[in-house]
Amino acid sequence: MNQGMNQGRGQNVNQAKRRQLFSFINRVSFAVNDITLYLDTHPQDQDAINYFNHYSDLRKKALKEYEELYGPLTIDLARPDKMFDWADMPLPWEGGMC
Repeated sequence: MNQGMNQGRGQNVNQAKRRQLFSFINRVSFAVNDITLYLDTHPQDQDAINYFNHYSDLRKKALKEYEELYGPLTIDLARPDKMFDWADMPLPWEGGMC
């Protein structure tokens, strides 16, 4: 019985880490999108360009980490050399994340 409880805790910890990474991706994606809009009207602002580059790099790294652990979130992260297994992943109501 104790082993089952520990396994359940491990799944909860894994889901929490997954949600945390997913939330981070959403936050940095918002920052990248927001600064992109600003750069549309201020293309020479070097501070804004640096901000964009920083958060864009964070986003790429986080997306890559998520893809390695849980599968791709976006089509640009899908790799043709890897089998598309999205249909085999848990759906949101089964504990998966979209």
